[in-house]
Amino acid sequence: MKKIFIKLAKLLGFEIIDQNTFFSPTLDKKLNDNLSKFNEKSIILPLGNVEITRKVKSILIVVRMNTDVEIWDQNKKRLFEEPKMEYSIRSINSLIKSIKHCQNELSKLNINTVIIDDNSKIENLNKIKNLIKNENIKIISLNHSKYESIIKKQKSNQTFSNLASLLQSFEYGRDNGDDLIFFAEDDYIHSETMLKEVILTFERISSQLNHDIFMCPSDYPYNYMNHENTNIFIGSHRHWRTIDKTLCTFLTTKKLIDKYWENFNQNCTDRHDPFEKYLNKIYQIETCISPLKSLSLHMTNINSSYGLSPFIDYKKLWDDNKLNA
Repeated sequence: MKKIFIKLAKLLGFEIIDQNTFFSPTLDKKLNDNLSKFNEKSIILPLGNVEITRKVKSILIVVRMNTDVEIWDQNKKRLFEEPKMEYSIRSINSLIKSIKHCQNELSKLNINTVIIDDNSKIENLNKIKNLIKNENIKIISLNHSKYESIIKKQKSNQTFSNLASLLQSFEYGRDNGDDLIFFAEDDYIHSETMLKEVILTFERISSQLNHDIFMCPSDYPYNYMNHENTNIFIGSHRHWRTIDKTLCTFLTTKKLIDKYWENFNQNCTDRHDPFEKYLNKIYQIETCISPLKSLSLHMTNINSSYGLSPFIDYKKLWDDNKLNA
């Protein structure tokens, strides 16, 4: 009778939980395992089941890379005070680890990655190419001349290049992505579970809200500088909060890029204050969330409100992503 009941529950779409043995016979999993099924249902104890109506087909990752500029628009040193190249290579190494972890967990998901490189030295570029040689990652050079007539004249070449690489990244995502698009910068070190958690949380919360959302994988200190109202969501493995500001590392969708292309484009045609002015305007209309605690660490100066997320073991994350000699 027990076996028949379990089969009947499966056919009806119900899950059985035996709290005595801490096991689900319908899922054939212990209750501290991941109980969710990608693109089918998201199960969080004790909240139950969310049917996934917003299924994820693919994700395009677009990484902006500059291996020379220490901190754009600042004279400060980054945490650990290493050359910029060290942050770039550890950042991409952490992203590769996160991609592999995600592919192991979500084998049906199509993941493509491109790096848009801003004039890296040959020796730096060769190190990056060696790192990605066995991965599904390609490198594209930033086309500075394309944007000379589009971006207003800036006070420095660095500012122009930053705006140009951002616009080329947005254009590449718009023209080549067909579902989720993750814009990343090369001074973030990601946790191994980052990409999987972002995708599973996206499908869960988008299904609950019945619309696409924006997501930032980093929990910035500036979120705690003011007494602002926020909403809390349950993601796949942690809590997430609504925010109204991001930097330029965030996830969205092809649909939302098309809808707000004027904002994406206008954000890159001049240096605004804040830099992300026209992106932030979108978050007054659309839902944007960030994790508690952080899934990605922005490796800036230790005193920057735009940098190090609270309650993260910075040294361990840094050391874990050092390349073996």
